[in-house]
Amino acid sequence: MTDASHPMTAGAGIFFDGRVSARRDVRVTLGPRTLQIDDAAGRLLAEWPYDEIESLSAPDTVLRLGRHGNAPLERLEIFDPVFAAAVDARATQVDRSGGLQHRQRLTVVGLSVIAVASLLVVAWLGVPALAARIAPLLPVAVERKLGAAVDLQVRNALDTQHAGAAFECGNGAGQAAARAALGRLTGRLETAATLSMPLKFTIVHRKEANAFAIPGGQIYVFEGLIDTARDADELAGVLAHEIGHVAHRDGTRAVLQGAGLSFMFGMLLGDFVGGGAVVLAAKSVLKSSYSRDVEAAADVYGVGLMQKAGGNGAALAAILTRIGGATEPGMKILRDHPDTKARVAVIERLAHGIAGQAMLSPAEWSALRGICKG
Repeated sequence: MTDASHPMTAGAGIFFDGRVSARRDVRVTLGPRTLQIDDAAGRLLAEWPYDEIESLSAPDTVLRLGRHGNAPLERLEIFDPVFAAAVDARATQVDRSGGLQHRQRLTVVGLSVIAVASLLVVAWLGVPALAARIAPLLPVAVERKLGAAVDLQVRNALDTQHAGAAFECGNGAGQAAARAALGRLTGRLETAATLSMPLKFTIVHRKEANAFAIPGGQIYVFEGLIDTARDADELAGVLAHEIGHVAHRDGTRAVLQGAGLSFMFGMLLGDFVGGGAVVLAAKSVLKSSYSRDVEAAADVYGVGLMQKAGGNGAALAAILTRIGGATEPGMKILRDHPDTKARVAVIERLAHGIAGQAMLSPAEWSALRGICKG
């Protein structure tokens, strides 16, 4: 009688070598590191290291074993439950008690929790860094395709009255002078900017004093911004600031950060319109706000661009002082924006008090101011 303190180290079994179908009665010996299988004459038939032994499917009354990597039909069967327990205790991949399966299930659950946590960490910390690296590397054609997909959603969000084509200003037959004035103003800025992608300026019927850029060189200008500007240079200063965001690809980075990994994967696969990622991307443009550093960089660019175009670099400071906040990308102007005074001071210092020449003549500015009135 073998007790738990003196486990069996040898017992009987039935062995199939996998080459012929004959069964052999064998003696199985549990050595220090291996299980040895001998025939009735004492000849060694097989020797299996414990860590290579695996359990095979069998009835509850049979312990059926195989060796990992050996012929699939090679197997050993043990019928004595006491000796089977002794094998179980030594072979790490054999566990008839169910403890191994329980530990494996716990391992799977634990790994799943770790995987989910890792994804959350990547989404929270990794996406911004990844977006910052990807945005400057996007080919212009890809960014324009990205912008076209986002623009569809942005237009739907802005056009709350579902006006369609009438949502845009300047399309009337009697607004040729206004369109020409807008073209002259934006043309001077675009020529000075010399970007790798063409710019498109769209003026829409929105009462907020606002403007923002989306990927691909599309810049939306609200009717309220034109009404707020006192001269063409103030409007041009805001547009120059927005061109800075285009040049720095800030909108593209914001879209990638706001929409997350799903949109990045879609971008890599060339699918910008599948699922809800593009909706999230559009919302990130409309509802997010840029950091202080990003706004400062766009201000610096805007002042330099205005001076390069021959305009008044300080005009942006003047309109910011009146509206009291950033002009993009959110739908609301922040009346008490804490950075406004600091931004104005920097802009005025960069402008050096050089007024430059007016971006438009008084007649042209008058025509442009009426672009949404026809």
